[in-house]
Amino acid sequence: MEIHKVEDLVITLEKEGADRYIKISVPIRYGVYHEIKSPDYTFEFSLNGEIRTIQGHGGGWLDAAEWLKRTPGNDWAYFSAGGYSGAFDFTGEYYVPCLSYDTNAVLFSDRFNSPDVEKAFAAWHELRERLSRMNLAGMPAKLATFIRQAAQKGPEELEERAQRFHEIIGGQVSVLPPDARHVEYDVIPAIIADGCLYNCSFCRVKSGKSLTLRTRENIREQIQALREFFGPELVNYNSIFLGQHDALFADKELIAFAARQAYEGLAIGSSRMQEPRMFLFGSVDSMLRCEEDLFAMLDRLPFFSYINLGLESAHAETFAAIGKPLTPKKVTKAFKRMIAVNQRYPNVEVSGNFIYGADLPEGHLASIVDLTHNHLKHFHSKGTIYVSPMENIGSKEEMRSKFLEFKRMCRLPCYLYLIQRL
Repeated sequence: MEIHKVEDLVITLEKEGADRYIKISVPIRYGVYHEIKSPDYTFEFSLNGEIRTIQGHGGGWLDAAEWLKRTPGNDWAYFSAGGYSGAFDFTGEYYVPCLSYDTNAVLFSDRFNSPDVEKAFAAWHELRERLSRMNLAGMPAKLATFIRQAAQKGPEELEERAQRFHEIIGGQVSVLPPDARHVEYDVIPAIIADGCLYNCSFCRVKSGKSLTLRTRENIREQIQALREFFGPELVNYNSIFLGQHDALFADKELIAFAARQAYEGLAIGSSRMQEPRMFLFGSVDSMLRCEEDLFAMLDRLPFFSYINLGLESAHAETFAAIGKPLTPKKVTKAFKRMIAVNQRYPNVEVSGNFIYGADLPEGHLASIVDLTHNHLKHFHSKGTIYVSPMENIGSKEEMRSKFLEFKRMCRLPCYLYLIQRL
């Protein structure tokens, strides 16, 4: 770590943050990064010189414990300390991302219309202007290189980088698995399957395409290109997302191939961050068709693997209303297998999603209470249930009240589904 005082700025190169993701009620930074601290703001930069977080301090900032964070897809999220009481009860996190696009409105108002956030972005642009005018002659080479990078990488350059990122994987990731909250959504995606088995009428993130698998050559090319794209910043990633919407439908050999290629090609074993994790989506039908040796294979990988299933309901009338070709019998069978896998394999966790909407048929909520309470003899700490709000949730207060009532009945950990793209 190097600390330099330049005018009224304190510039720290290769500052070391925490080396594992933890649940804690105070702000924390992870990995290795560069930092510029001005009298009013702290700016965090990646090892590529790209802006990563902005946090205000003193007057003119919403909350000293909150911050803005940018993703490789060039989206900004405002990490809020709650917005209302009991954020951890609702999300399982002390800090919750409020996004710059229309999602998760059930939790928070739009932070990006706040004058304080607008001032923070203006402060970043002003910082870049200052850096671009600095005389770098006589400065240490590493410091001069960083200042040059930070000054050059503005909105247009970062948007071009995001476009290249999406070109590599074949398009934007429309939604990450909700379990990715465990690593603050810091994942590198490698797409092994496009499209979806169902393309349900209610879904806001579907591609509309039928499910097709990528080739091994395509997966290998993605990982090589991602390695070059992230470069020195790879040291800050220990987690991958095998996308997109139903990677579990791929055969065991393809999943194992992609996981091992990613672990080696992205140098996960050399990451600053400990406890590698892998995330993927699965459907009810892909869960039911999986042979047991697939889960045994996942259990042996150098990752802790999370599989998120779209269960949605256990009510026939609801399936008809949302256009999903499932039956309560199939969902119940997939749910029971989820519980069994979670008990049998220590390095695999399967979670499940159910939907909530004000206009869903009567009997929907009762069906998922029955499944997650009456079909279990006791509370299980493994196998989170996520409740995904639909567009029409009615009153926010009523939705939150019903969620907490369901949470008390559910014999599994239960949180709201926060939709974040990449």
